[in-house]
Amino acid sequence: MQKETTEFIHEILSFYNKNQPLVIFRKPNETILKAYIQNDKEVYFLDSFNAQGFIFAPFNKNEKKILFPVAKCNIFTSESTTDKDIEITTSTSINNVIYNETSKENHLQLVQKGIDFLKNSHIKKVVLSRKETVECIGLDFENTFKKMLNNYKNAFVYLWYHPSVGLWMGATPERLINVTQNKFTTMALAGTQRYKNSVNVVWKQKEQREQQFVTDYILNTIKGSVKNIKVSEAYTVKAGNLLHIRTDISGDLKAINLLANLVETLHPTPAVCGLPKKEATKFIFENEKYNRAYYAGYLGELNIEKNTHLFVNLRCMQVNNNSASIYIGGGITIDSNPENEWEETVSKAEVMKKVL
Repeated sequence: MQKETTEFIHEILSFYNKNQPLVIFRKPNETILKAYIQNDKEVYFLDSFNAQGFIFAPFNKNEKKILFPVAKCNIFTSESTTDKDIEITTSTSINNVIYNETSKENHLQLVQKGIDFLKNSHIKKVVLSRKETVECIGLDFENTFKKMLNNYKNAFVYLWYHPSVGLWMGATPERLINVTQNKFTTMALAGTQRYKNSVNVVWKQKEQREQQFVTDYILNTIKGSVKNIKVSEAYTVKAGNLLHIRTDISGDLKAINLLANLVETLHPTPAVCGLPKKEATKFIFENEKYNRAYYAGYLGELNIEKNTHLFVNLRCMQVNNNSASIYIGGGITIDSNPENEWEETVSKAEVMKKVL
């Protein structure tokens, strides 16, 4: 099984050398690897949520969303292994870390500006991020992808490539939306601390409040489209070397044509943007001083066998030759401390550095 899985990954990623658009992924806690290989090199944009295919959407909802349409793709699947690691054939070493977008001092200043903004307004939360570029020796994205599969079995692990856009990889713990027939599920995920051999931890008021903001926002957003809503108790989950607070939310769609409205109103969630969303987004665009691109956007399968599985693009990186740009951020509230927020982004960056 290990050999079959390794060969499947190698065969799919060989299309990268032919400049063919492709995506290969595994859903959380599943054993099936799935791949879309687009037959041509056109860039197709989503024009309707009735479309079928794999969607890759940027953070800025005013920008176009890329679709690998089912009609333009060959689709392959392979059963992956759960009891043995996937074979790693080469190693990569990190040569240098370049804070070319935001240094520590710049990020501290940004966070403090965010805190001041919250204290002097009605805004409850704003999510601020940075980009860290890592120079690597012998960067092998195929083995990097396999390391993600081995290390992050409870995440949505993917490698996405289009010659007109570039190569993105990630292992995200956050589901945006899941619709199976008319059954709807999502999650509120917020709050972060390092994993130290146990999920039985105490959460500070800052993280609890941040997670409640996300939960309340989602419940308020979906009530017009979803009925029979059920909400779990908040609980701690492990994602790589990190812990988060999670609440599961489920229900039934009131009508089958509400998918577009749900996705457009939920994205971007307070977990990657803030609250209220409009004001938080404005602050982000005016102050982060770099383009998030597809970081904190969303991706996944749309209307495949009447199922839609979309995930928020977190714990991700953009790969370019022998460098990788890692995107990391954190939720800022009036209780935030700039130094602690910096350390949180350092911990989150380790998720990708571990596989590099």
